[in-house]
Amino acid sequence: MIDEMLRHNREFVANRKYEGYKTSKFPDKKIAIVTCMDTRLTQLLPAALGIRNGDVKIIKNAGGVITNPFDSAMRSLLVAVYELGVEEVMVIGHTGCGVQGMNAQEMLELMRARGVDEEHISLMRHCGIDLDSWLHGFDDTGAAVTETVDLIRNHPLMAKDVRVAGYIMDSVSGELSPL
Repeated sequence: MIDEMLRHNREFVANRKYEGYKTSKFPDKKIAIVTCMDTRLTQLLPAALGIRNGDVKIIKNAGGVITNPFDSAMRSLLVAVYELGVEEVMVIGHTGCGVQGMNAQEMLELMRARGVDEEHISLMRHCGIDLDSWLHGFDDTGAAVTETVDLIRNHPLMAKDVRVAGYIMDSVSGELSPL
């Protein structure tokens, strides 16, 4: 599949199809969106919000939540605010998220089944990584989004004039519900 995508890329560049996507690194709408990496949102989220290339910064990860005040998603938001002019942040969870109800022990078993050595798992724990917490999902999407909104709003390095709001998107219709 990767080879097929690389072939498409060569044709895309050769035919100069990139010209329709030219924009700057600064988001035109001055908004950053933290959301899930779910495949259903790839085109649905931009279409449902009326955003186009260059409009917003989109930060995607499993669950669309920030679990640590010093993780890469939070760092990306700080860069977006201080370097790229973002003034508002939307945290968008969605219905039917795969991270909801995710079980750390089940994931560890899947890792073992795919060949991850037990000693690597033990090494992570020995180094102070709480795998049970790190690999655990959330039980309530709304609560997880609310926690992320609070973490961003109250982060010691976040500008106080940045508006931060949370939403749940219906994974089928794209309807957005504020929290």
